[in-house]
Amino acid sequence: MTLLRTVYASAIELRTDEAYYWTWSKEVALGFLDHPPGIAWLIRFGTAIFGDTTLGVRFGGIVAMLVTQLLLADIVRRLTHDVRAVVFAVLMPEAALYYGLLMAKVAPDVAMIPFAMAMMWSLVRLAQSGDGRWWLAAGLFAGLSMLSKFTAIMFAPAVAAFLLVPDWRWRWLRSPYPYLAVLVAIAAFSPVLIWNAQHDWASFRFQGVRATANYGISLRTLGDFIGLQFGLVGFVMLPVVLTGLVLTAWRGARMREPVAILLSTAVLVPFLYFLAKSTTLRVGDTWPMFMWPVGFAAAAVNLATMAKENWSARMLSSSVFWARTAVGSGIAFVVIVFLYYVAAPWNLLGKIDPIGAEAGYEQVAARAQAALDETGATWIATTDYRTYAMMRWLFRGRVPVIEINERGRFQDFRDPGMDRIRGHAGIYVGREPDDRSSLWENIPAKREPLGEVERSWRGIRSDTYVIEKLTGWTPELSPPKDSPLFQWKVLADCLPSPGGGGSIARSASGVG
Repeated sequence: MTLLRTVYASAIELRTDEAYYWTWSKEVALGFLDHPPGIAWLIRFGTAIFGDTTLGVRFGGIVAMLVTQLLLADIVRRLTHDVRAVVFAVLMPEAALYYGLLMAKVAPDVAMIPFAMAMMWSLVRLAQSGDGRWWLAAGLFAGLSMLSKFTAIMFAPAVAAFLLVPDWRWRWLRSPYPYLAVLVAIAAFSPVLIWNAQHDWASFRFQGVRATANYGISLRTLGDFIGLQFGLVGFVMLPVVLTGLVLTAWRGARMREPVAILLSTAVLVPFLYFLAKSTTLRVGDTWPMFMWPVGFAAAAVNLATMAKENWSARMLSSSVFWARTAVGSGIAFVVIVFLYYVAAPWNLLGKIDPIGAEAGYEQVAARAQAALDETGATWIATTDYRTYAMMRWLFRGRVPVIEINERGRFQDFRDPGMDRIRGHAGIYVGREPDDRSSLWENIPAKREPLGEVERSWRGIRSDTYVIEKLTGWTPELSPPKDSPLFQWKVLADCLPSPGGGGSIARSASGVG
């Protein structure tokens, strides 16, 4: 399965967000508007080995999956001493589409998951040994997980319950180690705090829009969330994991067992939060993925624990059957999806295909290169971060690429090559209808239409792009924060429309 992910990582062109994170890996900033810098560092690790290739960008995700599985195996080994439970724990993520295949698709969650699992592993070691120094390790890994994605904070209720609910609470409340762990976590997370303090707390404001958005009850977004969990975790695996979590939570509540409380709360609290949030907001496909590896550990431990309790033979046999079915059917599904994207010639999902919808940028880049050759222009302009990222990825520094708006996304980015931009003509590459946006009222460039190009995948058109020549203007890299060219957009695909169909875009300025 690791070889399968490696082939996938090498064969499938980058998606737009992956290319965007790759652009971050070329910077030395302490933080970024959208997320902490962990994913940029993970990509830099891979490209240092394999260069600026698709495998280089995604290699960190392949390593992250292996580290996650090793931590899962050791957690279950320590709690059960059952080889079959350990094997089950290792195979469960292989049978879940998001982990078995899509951990090769880099995202901030990919950088966060191994650190979050390392935090859980440290707390398991703490519970078994009673050595307070494991709090310090847990604090370090907690800070590193936050340095990758803010949603790691959703493990805080589980850690608090682990500390306060068991009978040992007064021992640890009187100990300096939990408090020192908090300081260690803050120190590890400090690059994000420093960057935000220097930039009006921009990334906290950006993410705050998503966390507080509410557009009324929508059964569509609720159905999207539930369907995504079945698709990405597994149609059989999801019920198996949830059942294991509920039984683990019951044991933890009945016996005040620290690890059972930790594992069950770490998944059930975020799951219930996202479930409630999905009634008013489209929950992103990756948002809940940080928590399910902990659920895999709980489910594997639950199987071994049931065998030691007074469960009926029929119930034990049924539990083992469904666990094996979940793993077998899940791995088969992962392999089928792999073959569909790597070897099949069809597009069975049309425009909603998650890979196909972001493929075909090579066609746009080829037309942009032709326009550069025809006009003698020396740089490329875009008006959305996705096109910007893909043009930077495909041109690999041969031509300066700049997004002329949303400059709040690019604070502390290095000079893109203004000596090749200032006083020279440029090529605008924009998706229709961005070429007719009111934004252009603030840009005094002379625009000359050069043509259009379609972006398609396996015969299905996704978008049409306009190619124009720009003259008489030099873009401003650092416009005032109240300028329309500084303001960034909060992604429309995260926000449902009030009417329940389509989506709406939101804007937020750098000063909130």
